[in-house]
Order: sequence, then structure tokens, then C-alpha cells
Amino acid sequence: LRDLYSLFKALRKARTRRGAIDFDSNAVQFVFDERGAVADIQPYERNDAHLLIEECMINANVAAADFLLQHHVPAPYRAHEPPQEAKVESLQQFLGGLGLRKTWKTRPEPRDFELIVQQIKGREDESMIMAVLLRTQSLATYQEANVGHFGLALESYAHFTSPIRRYPDLLVHRAIKHLTNKQSLQSFEYDSDAMVSLGADTSMTERRADDATRDAVSWLKCEFMLDRIGEQFDGTIVGVTSFGLFVTLDGIHVEGLIHVSALGSDYFHYDPAGHRLAGERTGVVFRLADRVRVVVQRVDLDERKIDLELVNISQRAGVRRGPKRGRGKRGRKR
Repeated sequence: LRDLYSLFKALRKARTRRGAIDFDSNAVQFVFDERGAVADIQPYERNDAHLLIEECMINANVAAADFLLQHHVPAPYRAHEPPQEAKVESLQQFLGGLGLRKTWKTRPEPRDFELIVQQIKGREDESMIMAVLLRTQSLATYQEANVGHFGLALESYAHFTSPIRRYPDLLVHRAIKHLTNKQSLQSFEYDSDAMVSLGADTSMTERRADDATRDAVSWLKCEFMLDRIGEQFDGTIVGVTSFGLFVTLDGIHVEGLIHVSALGSDYFHYDPAGHRLAGERTGVVFRLADRVRVVVQRVDLDERKIDLELVNISQRAGVRRGPKRGRGKRGRKR
């Protein structure tokens, strides 16, 4: 175990050298009481044991991908492409507004994102900037062509690790078994066209599974909040849209929505680049990472929605007034 831990530290150093992005996870775990009801919601924290296993899994996945590429057998590779140009431009505007300079000339590399992650550690707006960096990334997919993994800064990657949790893992195992049994490529049951189709299907079902997981988590959080209607919480704005503000409540890691109609008798303009809502008449500005005090107004278990309202718009933490804006998407008037 000590030798393995030494290996882990070497692998982490190699990860840093190649510039892989190390985003913090916001996953939670539920604590249930003897009746099966949610008693508490706690953040899921990763320690060195988790990271050690993760590095071993990553290296196994790389080894499997390299082996398949060497033998030219059809297989699903895990593809994570660079961010889209429009998202990069929006990110540049956002970082510029915070006084953070981009470190790339034309297109960012994984190392550029990791440099930003390291620069913002300890800042009050760290969670806000991390959220924007995550939203800039492309979605990972399964493809027959190996295009590399941008986030991990790897040229080849495939999901291989046991225990097998995904159908693409099984396809990779089948391909490796076919090769280790010294069978010809012509006799392999899948060709490139079949792998293209399977890649599209498994990417779609992965999204569906992720949606199901989020739905279950949202239901449990709503059940937890049913007995807390009318209670007040401090929280942080973690999402800004044209229709309102998403707020994560301190201590319980639950997210709710303040609809734009509950922000007062003003027209609010949505600034997507600045991730903020600005009042046309009052000049009040709401943006990512602002601190607010809210009251839980409504919990809809069927819709998995939690409605919040500001306790006092004029006394909320972090309130700021900005210049009146003539552009942007207009929000609704109360």
C-alpha cells in the first residue's frame, strides 16, 4: 500500500504536468433515519484513497485505449472535445469582468483551465468561477473515432475499468478478449459502422441515466424540504437565467429558484456574459456568487421544484447597484 501510495503521488504529479483539469465535485450524500426519510444532506468529500483509485482507473482506461488503437479493432472511445468557440468567447468576457486574464492566444488548452482553477483558490467568488468554467466544457460522448479527452489532457481514452458499470465498458472488454484470444479482425462481431451507431446510442442512454439520477436526487431534496416551508436560510446564487436566480442554501446543499417576478416591481435585464440580472429602474444587480437570505415559499414534490423568495430585497447581502442597461433579455414584471 505504501508503494501504491508513492505511485499515486507520481501519477498526480504527471497529471499536473500535462495540465489536466481538476474540478471540485459538488456531489452530495443522503443520511436516512430509521423510517427511511432523509435526515440530512452532506457534501461528498474525496480523500487520497478516492483519488488513488481514480488515478489507477484513468491509467487502466488509457492502457486499454492504446491497446485497441494499436490493433485497429473497432471500439467506443471516450471523447471529450475542446469547448465550443462561442462558449470560450463568453468565458473570456466573464473573466475580463473579474480582472482575470486569459492565458491562451487563440484556443485554450486544458492547462489554461487548470491555471484558472489554481488562481481562484481561496477567493470569495471561487464557486461562481468554477461553475462558469464547468459550463464552458463540452459534454463527453462515446465515439468510434479516438479524438482524445480534453479535460484529462489525454490523447487516447476508453472506459474499461471493472466492475463493468456501462455498456461501453462491455464493448471494450469484448474487443480486448477478441484480441487476446488471437482471433482475426474480420471475425469480430462489430465493424466500424456498428460502433458509430453504438456510440451514439450509449451517449444518449448515458444522458438519460444522468437525468434519472438528477431527478431522484431532486425528489429526495424536495422531500427533505417539505417540513421547512416558511423557514429562512442564507444562501449563494449559483445560477442566473432570464427567468430568475438559482440559490444553494447553506448547510443543507439544496437548490431553489427565486423567480424573476419575486425580485420586486422592476424590469430585470438578463446579461448572459456577465451572469447577472440588472434592474432597469432601480439599478439593483443580482449576479453569480452573491449572498442572499431567502425564505422557502413552496415545495412541489411532483415537479421537483423549490420556490424561494428574498427576505428583504433592500437589505440582502451583497446588494449592489449598477448602471441602467438598455440591452439584454427582458425579464418579467411582477
